[in-house]
Amino acid sequence: MRKETIVVGAAVLALGVAWQALGAGPVPGYIADAVANPARPQADRDRDAARKPGEVIAFAGVKPGEQVLELIPGGGYYTRILSGVVGPKGHVTEGVPQLTGAPDVKPSSNGVAADPHFSNVTEAAMSPTSLGTDGPVDVVWTSQNYHDLHLTRLKLDVAGIDKRVYAVLKPGGTFFIEDHAAKPGTGTSTTDAEHRIDEDFVKKEVESAGFKLVGESDILRNPNDDHSLLVFNPAIRGHTDQFLLIFKKPK
Repeated sequence: MRKETIVVGAAVLALGVAWQALGAGPVPGYIADAVANPARPQADRDRDAARKPGEVIAFAGVKPGEQVLELIPGGGYYTRILSGVVGPKGHVTEGVPQLTGAPDVKPSSNGVAADPHFSNVTEAAMSPTSLGTDGPVDVVWTSQNYHDLHLTRLKLDVAGIDKRVYAVLKPGGTFFIEDHAAKPGTGTSTTDAEHRIDEDFVKKEVESAGFKLVGESDILRNPNDDHSLLVFNPAIRGHTDQFLLIFKKPK
């Protein structure tokens, strides 16, 4: 049975943050339909078994009608699915990073916003200083890319970026992070070499911006990953040990 860890303290409950544990029922139909959308590229659909997008989005709690800001959308794997999840009354904004020095954060379009199948998606050119000026939104989402903000060649103030994420969210809004796990206690010391980040480091850094950690899951955990390989190494690519964290902006 999957272990599901829900972190909800008395202080969080006092702030009015409610939580429903994953595994209480099946993936909602609106999420399953978004994953099954035939307009998604076959290359994306081939990755679903490993990435488990239905379960991940159900855990994150994204719902129809919500406004989602996706940071560093990459090729749009999650953009297309989130588009279907929020539906015609919701919206997904791709925060395309205006940075240079790392391929994962280059300022280029993935073309999703121009695809008529995903008409509720738009792109917004975002820099660390402009982030937080186009709110408010219900969810800020980033998958497999939070670590990129810590690449030394980018020289970013990540704590400051987290504060701007906090500013763009509505009270009670969600900051969702999925990323590749580094060895515990390593902080960001292996991020340049391995494209991984220490989970506890992320928790402390994001909470320092005012967020409350309210949920974590082992949906994408892989105990056979020893955290020593670059995530693009063929021996582990697509099967890294990954953590899922839900942070809330207090109401």
